[in-house]
Amino acid sequence: MAKARSSAKQSRAQAQAQQQNGGGHALSSKLARYLDPEASWDKDQLLDAVHWIRQVVGLICGLLWGAIPLVGAVWIALFMAISTGIIYWYYAYALKVDEEEYGGHGALLQEGLFASFTLFLLSWTLVYSLAHF
Repeated sequence: MAKARSSAKQSRAQAQAQQQNGGGHALSSKLARYLDPEASWDKDQLLDAVHWIRQVVGLICGLLWGAIPLVGAVWIALFMAISTGIIYWYYAYALKVDEEEYGGHGALLQEGLFASFTLFLLSWTLVYSLAHF
C-alpha cells in the first residue's frame, strides 16, 4: 500500500515537472487531474471544477434541447436531474472526496446551479428560436 502511494506521488511529481518544463502532455495531464481520485483538492479548486462542469452540461443540454426541438417543463426537470446526477457522480465516485470537508452535499450540489440553469435556458431558447421559427 505504501509503495503504491509513493509510486503515485512520484508519477504526479514527474507530471508536474514535465508541465513546468513545457512538456508536450501538459494539457492532458492537467485534464487527467480532474479525474484522479488521488489528487489533492482545496475547497476553492473543487468548487471551481464543479462550477465549470455544470456550465458545460448546461450549455450542451441547452443546445441539444433547442436543436431537437423539445418543449415543456419535463425537459427542464430532466436537465436538473442530469446536471445534479453528473455532479454527484463526479465528486462522490470519480474523485471519491469526503463531501463534509467541502461543506457537505448541499454546497457541492448547488455550486454553479443557477448560472448553469440560466445558461441552459438561454441556449435552449436561442437555438430553438433560431432553428425552428
